[in-house]
Amino acid sequence: MKPVKVGICGLGTVGGGTFNVLQRNAEEIARRAGRGIEVAQIAMRSPNPNCQITGTPITADVFEVATNPEIDIVIELIGGYTIARDLVLKAIDNGKHVVTANKALIAVHGNEIFAKAREKGVIVAFEAAVAGGIPVIKAIREGLSANRINWVAGIINGTGNFILTEMREKGRAFPDVLAEAQALGYAEADPTFDVEGIDAAHKLTILASIAFGIPLQFDKAYTEGITKLTTADVNYAEALGYRIKHLGVARSTANGIELRVHPTLIPSDRLIANVNGVMNAVMVNGDAAGSTLFYGAGAGMEPTASSVVADLVDVVRAMTSDPENRVPHLAFQPDSLSAHPILPIEACESAYYLRIQAKDHPGVLAQVASILSERGINIESIMQKEVEEQDGLVPMILLTHSVVEQRMNDAITALEALQDVVGNVVRIRVEQLS
Repeated sequence: MKPVKVGICGLGTVGGGTFNVLQRNAEEIARRAGRGIEVAQIAMRSPNPNCQITGTPITADVFEVATNPEIDIVIELIGGYTIARDLVLKAIDNGKHVVTANKALIAVHGNEIFAKAREKGVIVAFEAAVAGGIPVIKAIREGLSANRINWVAGIINGTGNFILTEMREKGRAFPDVLAEAQALGYAEADPTFDVEGIDAAHKLTILASIAFGIPLQFDKAYTEGITKLTTADVNYAEALGYRIKHLGVARSTANGIELRVHPTLIPSDRLIANVNGVMNAVMVNGDAAGSTLFYGAGAGMEPTASSVVADLVDVVRAMTSDPENRVPHLAFQPDSLSAHPILPIEACESAYYLRIQAKDHPGVLAQVASILSERGINIESIMQKEVEEQDGLVPMILLTHSVVEQRMNDAITALEALQDVVGNVVRIRVEQLS
């Protein structure tokens, strides 16, 4: 059987890794796919010194790959929203299957892309778009297809996890660790997507759609970054038996789907709380399988290339199958997607960690407890520290039981209005993940 011909668009870190894995493991990959896979064209702006591409046709125009009649599968690894979207749609229009690692593209334009792919009878594979080398999309789409998924929770941005790990283990401040992350290449010169939760929200949007059978709705995801976290909160959380992680949470409730990314206290004995450095992990809770944990490298040249090539193998296996009998892009048949709404953050429910800076006056704690009680918020534990020498204030740390966020918003407004409370109340959500 003649080999499948692929075109790689983008020969950067992931593109270079994909090319090298395809060359190095060509025989093994062919055995798994049932036929050979040949890189027939590469579109790139500049050479990758880690790739020996002599003999492979090269172009600077990605759209030339999308229209090349010799190409069966287009691998989109250029990133971004605009050109990548145009490239993928052009490839689909020309009857090409597509493999992409572009989480932003899928999260924002996936509904349009999948609709076009169904119309043309082609496959769009995107395992590498979430959690690098961890095959979590395949696990939810196929391995857990017997389950009603209750929730998904993940550490899905390695940069943020590296920063929080350094803050906890070495007591370093956020700006200091961020600068090191940039020096090491973990964070971009503009780290906004990583530290403000946007990158994680792209990935969570995809996971939630596959888990719950809903359309992709990135614009409704709640995102909160880690830039305001202090070593004090990291240490207080540790003293209470918790660790702070930048967590993405998607949960199905009777009222709708929670879709949120934010700093989160997790009990320190949970496996996911002990995922450190740049590693990623995703927990999935299903009604039949219970909780499962998927752990591994969330980025990097060859871990991400591993997922790209795995998608290639899947596409090659399915190319000759009836399009109606392929695994749907979002796990559920397109005409069976749910209209279950995405909940606003005010309607989401969780427990909370609160840190209040108060003047050293009698009765403050009683006022705090009264405000929470009036709003139906139960306190699980309280930790009151010694008066801080530099400002004479007393830090009060509280853990609450689970409550709807709007109630907590009202309570925080009332707490900050107290005469003896100084500054803003620090609020971090708590998840047990049990």
